Amino acid sequence: MSRVCELDKVISDAVLGYWCLVLQSEVQSFIERCMIAVGTKPAHAKSLADVLVEGDRRGHYSHGLNRMDMYVKDIQTGICSKDGEPIIEKETVATALVNGNNLLGPVVGNFCMELAIQKAKNAGIGWIVARGSNHFGIAGYYSMQALQEDMIGMSYTNTSPLVVPTRAKECTLGTNPISVASPANDGDSFVLDMATSAVALGKVELHHRRGDIIPEGWGCDSHGKLSTDPGKVLSGGGLVPIGGCEATGGYKGFGLGMMVEVFCGMLAGSQYSRHIRTWKVTDRVADLGQCFVAINPESFASGFKDRMSDLLSLHRNLEPAEVGSPVMAAGDPERIHMQRCEDLGGIPYHINVINHMNGVAKNIGVSPLLPSNRPMTE
Repeated sequence: MSRVCELDKVISDAVLGYWCLVLQSEVQSFIERCMIAVGTKPAHAKSLADVLVEGDRRGHYSHGLNRMDMYVKDIQTGICSKDGEPIIEKETVATALVNGNNLLGPVVGNFCMELAIQKAKNAGIGWIVARGSNHFGIAGYYSMQALQEDMIGMSYTNTSPLVVPTRAKECTLGTNPISVASPANDGDSFVLDMATSAVALGKVELHHRRGDIIPEGWGCDSHGKLSTDPGKVLSGGGLVPIGGCEATGGYKGFGLGMMVEVFCGMLAGSQYSRHIRTWKVTDRVADLGQCFVAINPESFASGFKDRMSDLLSLHRNLEPAEVGSPVMAAGDPERIHMQRCEDLGGIPYHINVINHMNGVAKNIGVSPLLPSNRPMTE
């Protein structure tokens, strides 16, 4: 199901009381308060909240509020550092190696993307890799920062092994997302933000939390067989690469996941593949590898944004195969979701997610996000 169709279902299900509407500012404040309560520096807590709220606003619910408990646990256990800032260990005019000092991923990501943009202003390109980082939310949050400077942005990260490679039964790769953002005229843009697995793990978690089955082709059981049971995927199974099984092109997703590992773990000298800690197990630091790139189109052929606008229009104006389902470029579903959130006056959340996070907040002495009986239809 597409994110646009999913929001339509959210709205139609709201009358049943399954979903509730929360002001963006309330979610932002709630996440910041929870992180500060466990010792996070206010500036770092804000960096995290910014990314998580943007994830939900763009329709990537798997990487928004749904993830907050993980960050709280990382800080509570001391497995993720509360103090310090990222540092540059090695650099040239266009490149740098950054030590994230085991800080929250968004703190490292913001530092690296800002550095990449500054280098691109001077050299035409900035290519930054980081080690010693942690989960950083949606990859698109960082690539899109380059759009503000009329530059192309890219971001990548490796993750805990959650994906079963083609022909295998064991998880040895992460969801290893890819994001590329490119500016066009009048504030328009192309924004690709995708996992190299068929779906992000958070989407399976959300289905499991809601008690729903998952579409076939998202994950497999412990024997490497495709399964629609999220419980089997989450306990001993794993995600499958983009394309699904070998016959439907899963080996291409496998290859893309390996490519991200080259840009991240290999270049950064961080942990990689099965050497990264088990997902959500805080027995050791994550030491994720990440890559951030900014490219200044002015260093190449003139008229870049004009051509981008034409490329986007060419595809958006194609005759759709199905009436009422227009062709959309990468980033269009997110724009539609953001507009609908604005029209609704807040971000819709499933009540189970709200209740779960209110429970997390209660355990750390933070007031709840909102009463669990506040329906979206108020």
